Amino acid sequence: RYFLVGSNHAETKYRVLKIDRTEPKDLVIIDDRHVYTQQEVRELLGRLDLGNRTKMGQKGSSGLFRAVSAFGVVGFVRFLEGYYIVLITKRRKMADIGGHAIYKIEDTNMIYIPNDSVRITHPDEARYLRIFQNVDLSSNFYFSYSYDLSHSLQYNLTVLRMPLEMLKSETTQPRQESFDIFEDEGLITQGGSGVFGICSEPYMKYVWNGELLDIIKNTVHRDWLLYIIHGFCGQSKLLIYGRPVYVTLIARRSSKFAGTRFLKRGANCEGDVANEVETEQILCDASVMSFTAGSYSSYVQVRGSVPLYWSQDISTMMPKPPITLDQADPFAHVAALHFDQMLQRFGSPIIILNLVKEREKRKHERILSEELVAAVTYLNQFLPPEHTIIYIPWDMAKYTKSKLCNVLDRLNVIAESVVKKTGFFVNRPDSYCSILRPDEKWNELGGCVMPTGRLQTGVLRTNCVDCLDRTNTAQFMVGKCALAYQLYSLGLIDKPNLQFDTDAVRLFEELYEDHGDTLSLQYGGSQLVHRVKTYRKIAPWTQHSKDIMQTLSRYYSNAFSDADRQDSINLFLGVFHPAEGKPHLWELPTDFYLHHKNTMRLLPTRRSYTYWWTPEVIKHLPLPYDEVICAANLKKLIVKKFHKYEEEIDIHNEFFRPYELSSFDDTFCLAMTSSARDFMPKTVGIDPSPFTVRKPDETGKSVLGSKSNREEAVLQRKTAASAPPPPSEEAVSSSSEDDSGTDREEEGSVSQRSTPVKMTDMGDSAKVTENVVQPMKEVYGINLSDGLSEEDLSIYSRFVQLGQRQHKQDKSSQQLCSRCPDGVIKLTPISAFSQDNIYEVQPPRVDRKSTEIFQAHIQASQGIMQPLGKEDTSMYREYIRNRYL
Repeated sequence: RYFLVGSNHAETKYRVLKIDRTEPKDLVIIDDRHVYTQQEVRELLGRLDLGNRTKMGQKGSSGLFRAVSAFGVVGFVRFLEGYYIVLITKRRKMADIGGHAIYKIEDTNMIYIPNDSVRITHPDEARYLRIFQNVDLSSNFYFSYSYDLSHSLQYNLTVLRMPLEMLKSETTQPRQESFDIFEDEGLITQGGSGVFGICSEPYMKYVWNGELLDIIKNTVHRDWLLYIIHGFCGQSKLLIYGRPVYVTLIARRSSKFAGTRFLKRGANCEGDVANEVETEQILCDASVMSFTAGSYSSYVQVRGSVPLYWSQDISTMMPKPPITLDQADPFAHVAALHFDQMLQRFGSPIIILNLVKEREKRKHERILSEELVAAVTYLNQFLPPEHTIIYIPWDMAKYTKSKLCNVLDRLNVIAESVVKKTGFFVNRPDSYCSILRPDEKWNELGGCVMPTGRLQTGVLRTNCVDCLDRTNTAQFMVGKCALAYQLYSLGLIDKPNLQFDTDAVRLFEELYEDHGDTLSLQYGGSQLVHRVKTYRKIAPWTQHSKDIMQTLSRYYSNAFSDADRQDSINLFLGVFHPAEGKPHLWELPTDFYLHHKNTMRLLPTRRSYTYWWTPEVIKHLPLPYDEVICAANLKKLIVKKFHKYEEEIDIHNEFFRPYELSSFDDTFCLAMTSSARDFMPKTVGIDPSPFTVRKPDETGKSVLGSKSNREEAVLQRKTAASAPPPPSEEAVSSSSEDDSGTDREEEGSVSQRSTPVKMTDMGDSAKVTENVVQPMKEVYGINLSDGLSEEDLSIYSRFVQLGQRQHKQDKSSQQLCSRCPDGVIKLTPISAFSQDNIYEVQPPRVDRKSTEIFQAHIQASQGIMQPLGKEDTSMYREYIRNRYL
């Protein structure tokens, strides 16, 4: 047998799973549904060790040994022989949301369960195992023990605010008697000392190990079920004059119709589209950690392939294979299914930002635009006018090539209109400052305004052909606009506007570029080819060669390795189940039949061509149906009462771990990317605000971005310095100035040739160079080398006299003062202040009970103990009973 022993963080509570190893093909797992203490587990394992030794009383041959230590169970999988268990053996903390840690899987271990004595070997088992392990679980898979990553923050916090009595009456299900809390913060009851914890079912569309856990879902305690997502997770700290604000970016990749670039295009028969990713940006004031007391805001947007039946044939070995529409869909059946899903999860309005090309010499991308317009027009004629799908076509490639248009300015206009329509989520009411200083843009904001805050209703759905480069830049611009509103809603900026080249936007841009690179590697096989700097037209000259390399890398991946990756994804997600007598995965000519279920059997019901939505969804619009309080949603929730002293609900202990030795070097919140350390200029005297616009060379990081390393910038600077000098030896191109600014600051050795200068064309075509260093007058207001005027001297002498009057004066200073007229130093107060202000503070008043407690504390230190009251005794007994008994 295998014994799987799991514990909580404090290692005070344990559960045990028994896995039978005598079954060659079946999985037999026994959960005894008992919570053990540390002492009980030691005794249990001791008895098992003693009872399984070869000779009684012999210490040398242990009957029980530790096979592996792990942080969680990914799931169980079977190919043609017995079952394997997949365990997480290494993890790394990536983010904190309200005290809930989010981890990235760093390493896993697959263990074969049946004994060698009962193993029935199969010749193809090793090949299936290799294909399964081709899905690298150590790259961009994330999990959390206490936070539901498959749902948005808006959903998770809306669940916490549901009325308790309704939850208690509706969610009573014949489940296991004991289950632990899901959210670390519960709902405190009106009477008694109980705390209610709420747990919701995960949104399986974004769960990647659902099929691996399906076999044990109904037989083991829910604490063993650890749901993982695939995509991206990054968190950075924005320091606003010392106040920490965490900016978190979470991308959830859909596990439905998942695959690689050219092999998965368009949508399947159930309305799931290829490369569908939900991106959520979360902003929280890190000075208050709790979900109930803290300030949290989020904004969600989606990317995904055009929801039609279309594909590209890669057998031609062309860089851009022709786009073909596979099936005629005059009633937009597949698009209807897709948008029905979106209305249910996000509410209305659904806004489509279509970035594909509109004008082409040879009709290529325009095929998709024409079909999508027809589908949206057809579906909109049946929807209520206030909930229609908004379609925004914008040929981003055409605007990029134009020298007259600024791409990002136009995107900013689109972003403003989108955020105004959808609104965003914030868990607190509007700040008093927004009432005191009303802003026109703020008053026009959409969404749903509630007494407890704001809800986002509707979502932006962005697509190009691949949903990679153009889509990421568009999403960044919309996210930047939403970030400004989020900061404004939390009272951190005075106007909902953010400018480029500020520390805040640079930090956010780096997060989005990491996000774009990661998603691009997963779907396209290379990093982003065109970045935000490319569309801003400030990318350095080295970027062009890198873009060419990324294009070649993407082409190689699509041509040679995508088919193997697609097989691995199909096997991992359970789209293909190996079985005796069935063709093997590598023998299938295509996986089309695996992803389109209507090709294997007739679907039981045919949806209406006109009433294409789910009736319950349309009733509650613009609110998303998934967040509405109704019987169907309440059945997805589980509620359990906890004692208020239980450790599971003590979020302070869960987060700070006072029972562990903490090293500041390893503490996540100190090691994460910070705007003050990584982006703010190192020059003394610079405005520390992260919302101040910096020059390109004023930054703590290289403007080449996070992916370009420092050595490249150094190499570029040396190349510029060692090249043959132009007519003016000090002149340097703007791209060299951008790239070498950081290295000059960090290394401290500034060569004259690499100093940034500004060039001016004179009438006689002679070039006069002027150093960019600011003159003394601009910095200090005066030229110190010039003599002071009489007026300045008199002002300074008055200042000296004021200072001398404040302190004890010697005879010489009294003589100096006697020469000056009295009117100069007499001060007349122009404002009246109360006693409690910034200049004078009254001592705080302490009530009688607090004084008695303090005096008792002083006496206790002197050995004089106070008699314990009944309340103290009962509290201590309750603590001892919960802790040790």
